[in-house]
Amino acid sequence: MLIDSSRFQTPPTDYYRTHALKQYQADLSAGSLMLPESRVIAGLLLQRFDDAGWQHALRVENVLQKSSPATAVRQARLIRLRLESIDASVWIAIRDGDKETATQLLFAASLKHSELLKDFLREVVADHVRRLEPFLSVTAWEPFLHDCAARDPTVATWSNSTRKKLLQVIIRILAEARYLESTRSLRLLPPHLHPVVRQSLLAAGEGQLVQIMELHV
Repeated sequence: MLIDSSRFQTPPTDYYRTHALKQYQADLSAGSLMLPESRVIAGLLLQRFDDAGWQHALRVENVLQKSSPATAVRQARLIRLRLESIDASVWIAIRDGDKETATQLLFAASLKHSELLKDFLREVVADHVRRLEPFLSVTAWEPFLHDCAARDPTVATWSNSTRKKLLQVIIRILAEARYLESTRSLRLLPPHLHPVVRQSLLAAGEGQLVQIMELHV
């Protein structure tokens, strides 16, 4: 009996991007890149504080200069997850580097931590750029979340306020990372990785992340 081999051919990459199961987190809503706070957290990580030291720095010393300990702990947790998702070799540059270098490395860490942010950059921003669209269209947000829900059904359970907040934070992140001219104009800017950032990420084995940041996806 002849077997139709076409039934077993590997689907294209776009199929997996659309259908592969993922886990999306809404913790991105806790804040954008937060460069000043991230410099502080990078410093704490480099000092290798234990849990007691972390709590003392955040709650007693209030190193993040927040109005409430709960806010400090929430933002510190998100920043720490971001930084620990990327190689520790870039932490010093995030703590001590110039604004452009530190911001781009922090954006890289945020992409590593957040599948939602990464997929939005790959699927929405890169698509706008390919189609030579001058502005980011916010109407792409809900269709994007619909696609995300096909990969992770929990996305469909997010409240309208959470969905709105996530979009606001992502737009702010893209503006801080200079993919957008501003949060108001939403004019798209061509990506430009600082040479130090590119070299640091490649040395850390993050070649694929470099491609994503340069929108070569």
